[in-house]
Amino acid sequence: MLRNILIALVILVMGYMFYNTYSNYETRTELAGISQHFAAQGAQEVGAANLVTAIVVTYRGFDTLGEVTILFLTASIIAFFLKLKDEDYDSSIDHRETSELLVTASQVLIPIIFLFGIYVFMNGHLTPGGGFQGGAIIATGVALMIMANPNVRLNYHVIHWVESVSGVSFVVIGILGMVLAGGFLDNKIFGQDGLGEFGTLFSAGAIPIIYSFVGLKVGAEISNILNKYQKSQKEA
Repeated sequence: MLRNILIALVILVMGYMFYNTYSNYETRTELAGISQHFAAQGAQEVGAANLVTAIVVTYRGFDTLGEVTILFLTASIIAFFLKLKDEDYDSSIDHRETSELLVTASQVLIPIIFLFGIYVFMNGHLTPGGGFQGGAIIATGVALMIMANPNVRLNYHVIHWVESVSGVSFVVIGILGMVLAGGFLDNKIFGQDGLGEFGTLFSAGAIPIIYSFVGLKVGAEISNILNKYQKSQKEA
């Protein structure tokens, strides 16, 4: 009886909260505050056709750095708890026979997935996408590779190298923005003329370079997580 009363109370409170939110809702037809500045001046300031992703990597540069750091810490924590040794990466896993359909499909799809991931993070300043999205797409190709062949041997030294170089390069470009331009990750480090024209790949200053490093780092970190998890399994 008491449980039913508590459930009814929770439902009534939630219903009141939703009703209060609905009744006080006001439709906004105009942008307010800093959004007006982004819409009016953003394209001219950052020189990117895709203003949404440009905001993430320029105006919100420190936030992007925090997201990359969180992903790095996540991969580090997983590696700490799995405690893999060098010989674990060369060991074989007992697994059920993989479907011929999955193996054949992976051989066709994996190169396409990698190519699409690279396209997404290199064109983040022109089309919807960016470093995190492109890196995640690349990691799905690695996941498919592992599913098709659980004993596939990924060179974790190369993964660590790509992850480290990309992370350091990302921070270096951010610092160059502070030294040569107007702030951390400011894309005008090549000067105003480096912004180029909309609709071309090499435009928007340093944004394509920043997105490339972010995409490589995210893809390497997620791939590293998948690789460590797979090698820690005794049976797949």
